[in-house]
Amino acid sequence: MELHFSTLLSVLITVLHLSTPSSAECTFPAIFNFGDSNSDTGGLSAAFGQAPPPSGETYFHTPSGRYSDGRLVIDFIAETFGLPYLSAYLDAVGSNFTHGANFATAGSTIRPQNTSLSQSGFSPISLNVQYYQYSEFQKRSQVVRKRGGVFEKLLPREECFSRALYTFDIGQNDLTSGYFMNMTTDEVKAYVPELLNQFSAIVKDIYFEGGRSFWIHNTGPVGCLPYILDRLLITAGQIDRVGCASPFNEVAQYFNSRLKEAVFQLRKDLPLAAITYVDVYSIKYSLISQAKKHGFVNPLRACCGHGGKYNYNRHIGCGTKIRVNGTQILLGSSCKDPAVMINWDGVHFTEAANKFIFDQILDGSFSDPPIPLKMACHRQDR
Repeated sequence: MELHFSTLLSVLITVLHLSTPSSAECTFPAIFNFGDSNSDTGGLSAAFGQAPPPSGETYFHTPSGRYSDGRLVIDFIAETFGLPYLSAYLDAVGSNFTHGANFATAGSTIRPQNTSLSQSGFSPISLNVQYYQYSEFQKRSQVVRKRGGVFEKLLPREECFSRALYTFDIGQNDLTSGYFMNMTTDEVKAYVPELLNQFSAIVKDIYFEGGRSFWIHNTGPVGCLPYILDRLLITAGQIDRVGCASPFNEVAQYFNSRLKEAVFQLRKDLPLAAITYVDVYSIKYSLISQAKKHGFVNPLRACCGHGGKYNYNRHIGCGTKIRVNGTQILLGSSCKDPAVMINWDGVHFTEAANKFIFDQILDGSFSDPPIPLKMACHRQDR
């Protein structure tokens, strides 16, 4: 059957209208990040003291507020969009917030902890506090920016907040904190739904303040981290073929499945939001379980630490020094070649591992919907 020219033109216009927006790469003028040590670029260091050398040795050649020898996944995300590395919101010295801000702090959890940092090692700057900081920053930055001068050069434009990418990487510490308080696996699982209710509420709050593009990482295989393997009671039968502790990884997978459900519901509740769920768990487990294939060695051993099967000691961490007869001796030293190691200090990943992870998420292969990072401003309902 022959189509009339006017009908054909109408169909063509419709197709172009539907395809053009989703094919255009996103140009995010800013990134606002929320999370824990996996994406902290200096928050905890600014509030409670700098992560000591040799942290930062590979890329920055000096401590940089990151719990790694170099860059984090969030740094590579910023590079992708041609943006400067994110300044920590809590770091007042030398910060530039023109292209966003980082509210993440090491040790942070989704739900507030009932202990202090010194008691438990978990940050008081939980996700709700990070949101309060963001909300206040959004309002006050515009008031202060109007003063002009240096303020105009260091603070974001108003339109940046609606056009920004909002990134999240948090939840790992909520799971491990339960175990460190002697909870059972069932008890930890029991509070996961409430965690995700709190998480969803924060995403909604940011949405109602204008945020539209959300990039959400799930949590990694915590049962493969040296500090978990060293500190928690694990039986031989609970160790998988890779050497990881299965119960803790199963809890992480449970958290991730519920997080994915929460993201699905958020897409329904927030009709103008583009929300991408990123499966970093699978990437990290693949990297650890196939370390040799990817050019790494000793996947369950920390690069920077002291002693033991995993080169991890909770009392002698990376960068720890002792004084002997008036001379300082570095006990928590770095390994010879961090570039072939996956784990940096027993808890966090090396720059090389972070780069590997980033390279896998860049094209959307591990995302739901399967959308590349540079297309994360486009909503795709599924």
